Amino acid sequence: MEPDRPLPQPITPEAKPYWDGLKEGKLMLPRCGDCQHTFFYPRVLCPRCRSRKIGWIQASGKGRLHAFGIGHQSFNKAFKMPPPYVLAMVELEEGPRMMSNLVNVTPDPKSIACDMPVEVVFHKLTDDHTVPLFQPAKGAAR
Repeated sequence: MEPDRPLPQPITPEAKPYWDGLKEGKLMLPRCGDCQHTFFYPRVLCPRCRSRKIGWIQASGKGRLHAFGIGHQSFNKAFKMPPPYVLAMVELEEGPRMMSNLVNVTPDPKSIACDMPVEVVFHKLTDDHTVPLFQPAKGAAR
C-alpha cells in the first residue's frame, strides 16, 4: 500500500525517541530535567530555560483542538488524502501544541469546534514510519 502523504525524514538525533515511540504506538514528548517544561518539537535545549537536560515522557495522547482549517484541494501530488481534510492544531494535556490532521470526523465546521476533546491515533505509513493523527475523543459531546 502506498503512503497517503510524504514520508517524514527524521534526520536529527534529538528526535529519535519521538519517532521510535510512534512506531510503538506511544506519543513521546521531550521534557526539561531542570524546569520540567514539556515541549514539542524535539530539540537539544529547553525553550524555556535553555537547559540541555532533556528527558522523555509518554504523553497521554489527549488534548483539545486549538485551531483547525478544512482543505478543499491538494496543492502537492505527494499528498494523496482526498479532500476535504482537516488540518488541526492540537493542544496536548501536557502543554505543547502540535500540527496534525483531525480524522474520523466529517470535515465540516458544523461537526468540528475549537476546544473539543481529541485523542491521538497512530497512522502507520510504512514499517518504519508512523505519524500521530487526532480524532474526536470517545464520548465527547458536540
